Amino acid sequence: MNPKIFVGIAIVGLIAVLGGILLMGSSVTIEPQTNNSVTDDQNVNESKVPTVSQALPLQIELDDISVPKISERTATIELAFKISNPNERSMIVQVMDYQLFETGYSETEQLSGGQIGNRPEGMVEFGSNYYTLLGENSIFLRDKIVLKNTGNTPELWSALEDGTAKWKVSGDVFYNLSSMTSGQENELHFEFTK
Repeated sequence: MNPKIFVGIAIVGLIAVLGGILLMGSSVTIEPQTNNSVTDDQNVNESKVPTVSQALPLQIELDDISVPKISERTATIELAFKISNPNERSMIVQVMDYQLFETGYSETEQLSGGQIGNRPEGMVEFGSNYYTLLGENSIFLRDKIVLKNTGNTPELWSALEDGTAKWKVSGDVFYNLSSMTSGQENELHFEFTK
């Protein structure tokens, strides 16, 4: 038999599978937490209203921030974030962008920023660095920053050495449903001081 026939059948099969995935979609939407209770005054016939499962937004905490190594030239800062999924259904955490500030001395200074994970580019992404967060579970995302001492901020370096630095971390987490092809992308903004 002609090998072109097998290649053609494989391509048609792949297109059918991808088309099926895109068409099926998901009926779960993610909305911010609000009090949407229905009162007795509202005449809502639940049998006529389509039911849509609503997913709760992810929850994020700054689990730890520490300076495990410091010398005259460099300081290593380690951050750990805890992301929890309060839903029964899995979520995909695509990327977390953050900025790190030191607020302890006279002026707030942005020390660094970072990104954990990555956002998919295009329809199919091979080797993506995103995190699947199972339902009613948590994951820890960790990052390490190495600062160089320029000599321009002796107050900052002194606060890092004696452990009196005050921190502010802010940023955004981008996530969506358990399938990269269904549902919309969601964004959760966070800000912590420690």
